[in-house]
Order: sequence, then structure tokens, then C-alpha cells
Amino acid sequence: MWLAWLAANLTMWMNDVAAAWLMTTLTTSPVMVALVQTASTLPVFLLGLPSGAMADIVDRRRYFAATQLWVAVNALVLAALSLAGALTAPMLLLLTFTNGIGLALRWPVFAAIVPQVVPRAQMPQALALNGIAMNLSRVVGPVLAGALITAVSPAAVFVLNALLAGVAFALVLRWKSEPRTSTLPGERFVGAMRVGLNFARQSPRLKAVLLRVFLFFLQSTALMALLPLVAAGLHGGGAGTFTLMLSCLGVGAIVAALRFPKWRERFDRNAFVRIGTAVHAVGSCVIVAVPELWVALPLMVLLGMAWISVANSLAVAAQMAMPDWVRARGMSLYQMALMGGAAAGSLVWGQVADWVGVRGAVLVAAAFGGLVLLLTRRFSVEGGEELDFSPAAPRAAPEPAFPIAPDAGPVMVTLEYQIDPACAEAFSAVMQRTRQARLRQGALSWGLFRDVSVPGRYVEYFVDETWVEHRRRLERFTAADAELRSQRMAFHLGAEPPVLRRYVGDASVPAGLNDLP
Repeated sequence: MWLAWLAANLTMWMNDVAAAWLMTTLTTSPVMVALVQTASTLPVFLLGLPSGAMADIVDRRRYFAATQLWVAVNALVLAALSLAGALTAPMLLLLTFTNGIGLALRWPVFAAIVPQVVPRAQMPQALALNGIAMNLSRVVGPVLAGALITAVSPAAVFVLNALLAGVAFALVLRWKSEPRTSTLPGERFVGAMRVGLNFARQSPRLKAVLLRVFLFFLQSTALMALLPLVAAGLHGGGAGTFTLMLSCLGVGAIVAALRFPKWRERFDRNAFVRIGTAVHAVGSCVIVAVPELWVALPLMVLLGMAWISVANSLAVAAQMAMPDWVRARGMSLYQMALMGGAAAGSLVWGQVADWVGVRGAVLVAAAFGGLVLLLTRRFSVEGGEELDFSPAAPRAAPEPAFPIAPDAGPVMVTLEYQIDPACAEAFSAVMQRTRQARLRQGALSWGLFRDVSVPGRYVEYFVDETWVEHRRRLERFTAADAELRSQRMAFHLGAEPPVLRRYVGDASVPAGLNDLP
């Protein structure tokens, strides 16, 4: 699977390098050059969540393989048009966009596959290894693309991309995935997206990660989007300079990834993000302020180290903030935030470059990076309460007294607690965390009521969309949920557990969720 990921990333970097340099031969507009980066990353922002939902519903192995067929066909079309001399700047942007669709489809599913292959304790190392694959391809891909562009033509790059996508397709099919066991029917597409969004909305840690990754890539993309023009502006710069700078960026990322185990003994993920953001901003300023190759190349290595430090730390934080059942959807939101920041950054900094020049745009972006550090210093991606999302023994499925269709609903569940009134404040704090947990699992709504006639008596309710969704939520029970249940039970008085009742909507009496208590 790692080799498949390496081949898939080689096709991505080779396509981006060939498209970016080819665009400079088709137009002199900085905006059009920067839009190549936007066209490559925007599909992930637009299609990330649908792709993640599909990856959580269908067979992940087949889905990943299908994305590689898409990339291969797109590369063949690019090669044919390039060889025929029919490729224009708008057409190149369109096909770069469709190639980005392949990236949008494959990234969430691979991110969800990784935890199936390695245990939780080895997740940081596994993601660092994936970072090495990404950045090894960042080194090898631009070198191969540059050599083919110089010796043959951009069309040769697209032909090689098609072959590599075919190799990745074959490697993915060799992986024997473990089938997911459930007696319940698969989730519906729209419902799966809704549940994924609800999970992110109720996860403070994941929301912090999404904000940090969006802002970092919004700032750091300035240099990447304008790199062809930055390379051309260096003394003696050209196509070889552009690919050499990209290669140095990848070398730095690989070096940093190999050093992560040692560095993590001294720094937490928050420190990685802060230091990496600052180093990237300062290094970008120096590269455009001193347009010399001997200055730019070592700084690109340093920037690669900073980039992978931030990206890896945020990716690990995102993976740790999710259970497996929603992982592809959650990582698709992560990738949407990442690529959304990159796409917006490419567009914004390209326009700024039109106004104040390439150097001015990079300097403004670096200043923005300093502002981001200041404004996000309280958004932690590590520390505090780390929830354990490893699967726990699920609650027993309810046995109804009469047949209930899977799509019957909505389903309302109530639990009655009797607590010591002196513990009301502490109980409310636990129930607030319970609210977040219920909604993360897919509940549509939640509420807590106090009995006005019996002091210390509380009634909790939550609503699931259908009977099958209610049963599916029970399958999503994790160690964190078990711990939270123990905390609730510690407040409950009496030998008997809280009274639990389930109600299903009566189809003969139309009612909306707003009519529920």
C-alpha cells in the first residue's frame, strides 16, 4: 500500500510540475500561472466530504483502485492533446482540475486505510512514512518531469503518469483488506455526510485542527503557487531551477520525517506547528528578498522541514481525534481544509502578485503567517483531554416488542437519572460532554430536563433519524463512550440503573422533529 501511495503521489507531482511549467509557455499572466495550483487543489475542497462519505460506505480497496484508473485516463487525454498541439491555457486548467478530482477521491480513502494497517501506537511513525512517500515523490517527480520536459516534451510526462497510475492500480488490488463486519445495511450517502459534519462540529480538537491547517496552507501556499515565477526571477533561473527548488523542498521534508521520533521527545505537536509556521514565513521572506540560487536552495530544504513538521503534526492530531467508522469523512474534512486553504491562497496571492509583484505577495503572506500564529495560539492540537476512540464492546441491540422497519423513525431515547441535588453542577458538566458524544455518534438532537416535582431527577433524551441509525449508533460505541457512561452512572443514586425507554415515530400521525420535546 505504501508503494501504491508513492506511485500515486509521483503522478500528482509530475502532473503539477509539467502543468505549471507548461502554463508559463502558454501565457505570461501571473494569475493564470497561480491558477494551476488552484485547479489542482480546488476539487479536494469541493469533493472532499462526498469522497470521504463514499470511502466510509463502500469497499475501500476497490474505491482506491478506481481513483487510479481516473488519473490514468486523465493523463492519457493530456498527452494526446499535448502531442496534437491542441492544448490551450484554459484547456490545461480544465484537465488539471479533472486530475485534481482523482486526488480528491483517493486521499480520504487512503487516510482511512492507514489505521487498518498499523496499530494506534504506531500512527505517528506511519504518517511520517507516508510523508516520506509524499516528499520522495516531490523530489523524484519534479526531477523526472523536468528531465522529460527538457529532453522530450510535456506530453512524455503525461504518458509516464498514465503508466504509474496503472502500477498503483495493480498494487492496490493486491492488498487484501479485512471486510467490515456489521449486520446492518450500509449508510445512505447524504446521511453519511451529515453524520460526518456533525462529528466535526461536536469535536473541539478536530475543529482546532481544521482551523490550523486551513490557515497554515492559506499562508504557505504563496511561495508554492508563485514558485515558477520565483525560480525564473533568481539569477540564472529557469526550468531546471524550478524543479531543483521543488526537489530541495522534498529533501528537507524527508530529512525532517526521519528525525521526527527524536524531535518528539522534546516537542509536542503544538510546538511543531508554531515553530514550523514561523520558520516557513521567515524562510519565504529571505528567498524573495535575496534572489540568489545559493541562498534559495538551502532555504528550500529548511522550508521542506518546516512544512512537513506542521502537516504531519496536524494530520496525526486529526487521526487521533476520530474513531474508524467516521475516519474517511473526518480526514476528507481535514483535506478539504488543507486544500481549501491552498486553493484560496493560490488565488489570493496570485492576485496580490498582480498588484505588488511576486516579491511583495510572498512578503505579505509571511506577515499574514505571523498574524495567524498570534490569533491561533489558544487552539491546541495536543494535550488536555485525549479521547480514546478504540472500539469497545457495543451495547446490546434493543429487542422491540413489535416489528419495526429499518427506515421507521425518528427514534427517541430517554434516560431517567436520580442524583444528589448538591452534585447538580458536576453532573451538568458530564452531561455536556454526553451531549457532544451523542451528537458525534449521529444523533439528530439532544436535551436534558429537570423534574419540577422531584429534586435531583433528570431526564435525558436524544433522537436518531431511523431505527437502523439507532442500532448503528450502538455499534459505534468506543472506550471514550464507556468512560463517559461510567461517569454518568457515578452520579446516579439507587441500585437500579437509570430507566431507559425507546420510542419510534408513529407514521400514521405526521410530525416533524421540531414537534419532539
